[in-house]
Amino acid sequence: MNTILGYTEQDIATFGLTIGMAAFMLYMVFIVAQLARESKAGRFGTFVLFLVLTLGMIGFVAKLLIQWLLDIG
Repeated sequence: MNTILGYTEQDIATFGLTIGMAAFMLYMVFIVAQLARESKAGRFGTFVLFLVLTLGMIGFVAKLLIQWLLDIG
């Protein structure tokens, strides 16, 4: 089996999907928070920004959760 530093292609892909995407999502939340703070959006505006701009991330996490639940059962 071909390995890179002892890791297979599947190991690297799994690491990138879990740890890499989680780090990227946290960075995106930081960017949305900065945008809300700099635009002085207020409470409702900040809520709307987080809701709209992070809706895709919520869907991605829900998809992973559903897949995990289906794999268990």
